[in-house]
This record gives sequence, structure tokens and C-alpha cells, in this order.
Amino acid sequence: MSTLERTRCRARAHPTAVDAALAAAVLACMAAGSFIDPHGEHGATWGARTPNILSLTLMVLAAAALIFRRRAPMTVLAATVGVSLVELVTGDPRAPVAMSAVVALYTVASSTNRPTTWRVGLVTMTVLTAVAMLAGPMPWYAQENLGLFAWTGMAAAAGDAVRSRRAFVHAIRERAERAERTREEEARRRVAEERLRIARDLHDVVAHHIALVNVQAGVAAHVMDKRPDQAKEALAHVREASRSALNELRATVGLLRQSGDPEAPTEPAPGLARLDELADTFRNAGLPVEVARSDHGSSLPAAVDLAAYRVIQEALTNVRKHAGPEAKAEVSVVRVGPNVEVTVLDNGPGQDDRPEEGGGHGLLGMRERVTAIGGTCTAGPRYGGGFRVHAILPVKNRTPAMGDPV
Repeated sequence: MSTLERTRCRARAHPTAVDAALAAAVLACMAAGSFIDPHGEHGATWGARTPNILSLTLMVLAAAALIFRRRAPMTVLAATVGVSLVELVTGDPRAPVAMSAVVALYTVASSTNRPTTWRVGLVTMTVLTAVAMLAGPMPWYAQENLGLFAWTGMAAAAGDAVRSRRAFVHAIRERAERAERTREEEARRRVAEERLRIARDLHDVVAHHIALVNVQAGVAAHVMDKRPDQAKEALAHVREASRSALNELRATVGLLRQSGDPEAPTEPAPGLARLDELADTFRNAGLPVEVARSDHGSSLPAAVDLAAYRVIQEALTNVRKHAGPEAKAEVSVVRVGPNVEVTVLDNGPGQDDRPEEGGGHGLLGMRERVTAIGGTCTAGPRYGGGFRVHAILPVKNRTPAMGDPV
């Protein structure tokens, strides 16, 4: 911190001391000016005149009033103007007591608004100048009278300029602080959304593959002794599901790596192009899945393609986990105008134990993922048994902003 900045900090911490020092300086200037005769034979002459007791008293009172100029600027201005008027009427020769009124007017202008400055400044200039012109021994056009008018006008203008600059600096500082708070809030929001997106992807990957591993491991344990060939086939499916899970986990977690890291994944995100492969994994786990597509092989934006795949994956995982061993699933992907509609139905017997609309991390993740790209997703029991998941995904989705969930 520089010497100037330290001085300013001390001045802001002790404003009364600063005002007292200013009052002392003004008193010294008024006292020195009272000994100078501006109309001497050789110009301004020091010691050519001596102020009387009344003038000295008025100077002391005016200077003392300036100590309180920040606390009550209007009161101090009225007091200094009153003291100056007394000196203008009684002083002969006059002492420069009006200097205190000039300082007080500057304080009022710098601490109030512009309309108040104009009104108070005009009244102060008019009163002081009029009394100086009418009550003094000098002619009305004397230099001292015109100088009094000029000094009060400059004080009002200078105070208004200081107030305007102070308000401008305050506004700039406040805008910068608001921008900083906004940046911090935006950073926190993006971090939270990114954590939510990663958690949703991890849930989709882990829930799907662990469910398949669990089913196949159960089959292998059940037929291990009597049908070892079928047990080996089930274990092969377990190995394939675990390998797929590891690959997807590596791709998801790899998104956290630096862009220049050579170990970052290069495999594209899954989409509807892998729908048949996804259905086969469930068929191998014992869940009959029928797939019907009428999207005409249209190319989808990456976010929409991934959302459709994840919705189907989560819906089929829920069917396998909750709908019972005899359940069947139907998947349809239909292009309807500007949207792609994804529907997953199952015929699970009666009311299964899946959470209804609004519950469960899987269903919640589905809705969040679809809503993020401007679509809608509904899920709930079907009349007569089973469950239905229906998602409407806009093909021309908005471009997600940085930090938007995908």
C-alpha cells in the first residue's frame, strides 16, 4: 500500500480529526488575509491593516463550525453564512470570514444531490453577494464583491463534481462486485450441474450392467451342477456385461481428465445405433424384448441420441429388476414431426414395486436428462398391469450452454 493510500485510510478512519485540521487551516488563511491590504500603493501589502476583536471572534466561530461540517452540512452552512453576513455588515476593513462559507457550501454540494446544490448554492451566492454590494463601504462593482460571487459559484460546482465522481466510482465498484458474485454463483451452478450429470451417467451405467450381472450370476449358480454348459454360457454373459460396464465407466470417468491427457477415452457416447446390441443384452439375461423402429434412420443430435438410449436402457433395467420373471418388454422409437418418441412397455403382472412418478433415482434421472434437451418424459403403471415409460425428444434441440446437464 502506497503512502497516499495509507493517508486516505487514516483520513477515512478519523474524519473529525481531518475536519479539525481543515478548520485550523481555514482559520490561519482568514487570519493571514485580514492583515493584507489588496489596495496598497504597491499592490497587496502585508501588515497594512489590523483586524478588530469582532472580526477575530467571527473568524474563530466560523472556523470552529467547520469541524462539524460532515455531521450537519446544512447547519454549518447556515452558521458560516450568518457569521459572514455579520462581518460584511460590520467589518471595516472586512476580514475574509466568507472563506468558511465557501468551504461549507462545497461540503453541502458534495454530500447532497444536484437539485439541492443548485438551490442552496444560488441562495448562498445571492445573499452573500447582495449584502456585500449593498452594505459595504466599497462600490458594488468592487473586486472583492465580484470575487465573493465567483468563489461561492466555484465551490458549488466543485462540490457537485466531486459528488458525481464519487457516485460514479461507487457504481463501478458495485457493478464489479456484483459481476464477481455472479461469476462465483455461475461457477457453483455449473459444478453442481456437472456433478449431477456425472452421477446420472454413473447410475445409468452401473444399474444396467450390475442388474444383468446379478441375473446371469444367479442363473449360473442355479444350473452349475446339473447343466454346466448353460452355466458357462451365463458366466460368459457375466464377463461380457462386466466388460461393457468397465468400458462405459472408463469413458464416463475419463471425461474428468484433462483434454491433453493421452488416456482420455475416444469412444463415442452410446446412441440408438446400439439399440439392437442393448436389447440383446437383456434377451441374454432372460427378458424378451421386442424392438420396433420407424424413425427412418434419421440422424439425431448427439445429446438427443444419448438421451434416447439412456431412457431405454434405464426403462429395460427397471423391467428386469421389478416386473417379474415372466415379463416381456416392447420398445418403440417413432419419428413424429419434429420429435422422436420413445416408448417402453412391459406386461409385468399386477402392480409391481417400481416407484411411481416422482420417485426413484432412475426415473428422476430420466426426466432430468430429457428435460435438459427440451423434451418431456412420463412414467407410470399401465391399466391392467405393467409399466409404461414415454419420452418425447425434440430432434432440433437447443444447443446446451456450458454447464447444462446432458
